[in-house]
Amino acid sequence: MQTYVTANGATIPALGFGTFRMPGPDTLRMVPHALKVGFRHIDTAQIYGNEAEVGEGIASSGVSRADIFLTTKVWVDKFGHDALIASVDESLKKLKTDYVDLLLLHWPAGHALPEPVGALNEVVRAGKVRHIGVSNFNAALMKEAASLSEVPLVTNQVEYHPYLDQGPVIEAARAAGMSVTAYFAMADGKVFADPVLKDIAGHHGRTVAQVVLRWVIQQDGLIVLSKTATEARAAENFAIFDFELSGEEMAAIHGLAKPDGRLVSPGGLAPIWDKAA
Repeated sequence: MQTYVTANGATIPALGFGTFRMPGPDTLRMVPHALKVGFRHIDTAQIYGNEAEVGEGIASSGVSRADIFLTTKVWVDKFGHDALIASVDESLKKLKTDYVDLLLLHWPAGHALPEPVGALNEVVRAGKVRHIGVSNFNAALMKEAASLSEVPLVTNQVEYHPYLDQGPVIEAARAAGMSVTAYFAMADGKVFADPVLKDIAGHHGRTVAQVVLRWVIQQDGLIVLSKTATEARAAENFAIFDFELSGEEMAAIHGLAKPDGRLVSPGGLAPIWDKAA
């Protein structure tokens, strides 16, 4: 059974289905399938270019919109007040819905935060958005965004996988009552050849992907996105609620973190990242 994370008033399914780099036809096929196997949290973004297909996939799935937690993200060229509001209206039209459950600022991109954070609050007051948060923010920028916002922020969506210690941002999020949503959990495929992960997977009779997803959601206040364009794998990725990793196994996976483990850090978009202790 799906588990949930509560953060500053939001109840978020701990396992989400991500659509990053997913072409339209795959999105149209996979979103209804993911919902069919049990996913109730779908993640997209304006820049992914597939919001319309996500909306179509939800509409054709037979699953009630009210039962789905839907996230999208505002791209950095829409951080001005009017541009942000207009971009949300456009996202809602594409997504064929009158609200999104969660709206994130996609990257900090060196922008001053008062204007976009103010606009996020406005779309919540207008009923277009239920909850707000940030993505790819370091601990300091996350705290700044939270302090500027009347509506509490509920998540910071960041790269997180066994090779990247995100301790500082996870601790700062917990202190602020926020969750952390992990993307790129498979480290761009690097996890699949890892002997430690293969060993743990073998011990449980599970796939490496299942072990990694389980490792994330077994941490307090953490949510993970899983992405696949393969139907069988989507069902497999959802089957992570009926086993548990031991304390030793959790520690062994944490022990894989490397100082240079970060994979996603685009110039002009990324902040100065927190250094792990």
